[in-house]
Order: sequence, then structure tokens, then C-alpha cells
Amino acid sequence: MTYLADALLGVIEGVTEFLPISSTGHLLVAEHWLGARSDTYNIVIQAGAILAVTLIYWQRIVALLTGWSDVENRDYLIKLSVAFLVTAVLGLVVKRLGFELPTTITPVAWALVIGGIWMLVAESLAARQPDRVAVTMRVAIAVGVAQVVAGVFPGLSRSATTIFVAMLLGTSNRAAATEFAFLVGIPTMYAASAYELLGQLGADAPTEDWTGLGVAFAVSMATAFVSVKWLLGFIRTHKFTAFAIYRILFGGALLGASALGYIV
Repeated sequence: MTYLADALLGVIEGVTEFLPISSTGHLLVAEHWLGARSDTYNIVIQAGAILAVTLIYWQRIVALLTGWSDVENRDYLIKLSVAFLVTAVLGLVVKRLGFELPTTITPVAWALVIGGIWMLVAESLAARQPDRVAVTMRVAIAVGVAQVVAGVFPGLSRSATTIFVAMLLGTSNRAAATEFAFLVGIPTMYAASAYELLGQLGADAPTEDWTGLGVAFAVSMATAFVSVKWLLGFIRTHKFTAFAIYRILFGGALLGASALGYIV
């Protein structure tokens, strides 16, 4: 049953990591019934989802890394690097300040609802802009900051926050904003996973169930691959409205359940 719970958590992570509905928020809710997991566990299974995206974008990544002589490639790679560095620096500051993720449902539920409303407003505002695929330096910096903000407030969703920040600040094309947000997430989550794993080497590090973590990692990678492939096709012809409505309904249901004392 323990490994079944790990597999279920892997499915939840894989499906929700890149859909703009908050993987961290869904995992916090799921762990109320399936048992709490460590920060290392949650970050490493997120890396499983990131690995799936790496496989999906491997040709794009190789082209960026080997096409330094091409002006457009070089400019795009520099902006990815800036976004990652902004996230890394601010993320370390947050870590040093001792920030801890909430372990109760209510703040996550509110973040889901507020994030859903924000998505509806942002989608409407972005639709009024000309269709732009270029990523500016302003967008790169804002996406880096947005990743940290999403990490501080579980339920906001890293993908939703970064995609819509990019769309509002100039990269109004949904596919282009999504690609940049996903590509920035690759080094970000690998770095976060490596940081947490190094922490496990300390003498006071908690014992981790590596087999269970491996199960969740593998399931997360497989389900994320399918989920992202579907999303990339979906957003070419659809808006994010359905995800926003889901967030509002799901967050509202959680708030209602919390008010009635069914969950805390």
C-alpha cells in the first residue's frame, strides 16, 4: 500500500506539474490522506516531471547549446540564463530566511482560487495585445521572480505564474510564453533537487525511503510526458480558461470542506 501511495503521488505530480493548476497544492492535499512526505521527496519527484520535459524539448535544448553562433539562439539562451540566475539567487535568500511551506489546506485553497481569478484576468488582458513570440529581458527577469513567488505560495502554480507573467509583459503568444516558462523550469528544478539531495548527506538529514521515492519519480516522469505533450497541443487552439475555472471550483470546494471541519 505504501508503494501504491507513492505511485498515486507520482501520478498527481506528473499530471499537475506543468498544467497551470499547482502541483505543490495538489500534493499537499493528497498527502493529508496518503501520508506526509519530506521536502526532498516532493522536490525530487518534481525532477521526474522535469526530466520528461527535458526529453520532450531535447532537440530545442541541443540547438540552443550548440547554436551559440546564431544571434537568436544566443539571445534566447542568455535570457534563459538570466531567468534561472534570478530564481537561484532569490531562492537561496528565501531558503536562508527559513521559509517553510504551509502544511494546512486553507492557504493553498485560497491560492488556488486567487490564482484562478488571476488567470482569467490575465488571459483577457493578454488577448488585447498583439501576438508576440519574442522574449524580452524584462520578461526573463519577471519569470525568474515569478518562479520564486510561486514557490513561496503553494497553490499559485509555477507554470501558471510564469506563463501569465510572460504573456502580460510582452510574450503574448501562449505557445512562446509556455515554452520559455518550461525551459526555465528545467535547470531550476534540477538545481533544487541537487540542493536537497546534498542536504541528505548531512548527519542530521532525515532518513528517506529511496525505493518509494524511486517509484514516485518514475511514475511522475511517465505521466508528465503524456501530460505535457497533450498541453502543448491543447494551447495552440485553446485558452487557459478551463484550468482557471477548475482552480476556482477546486479551491472553493477545499475551503468549504475546511469550514465544515472535514479537512484542516
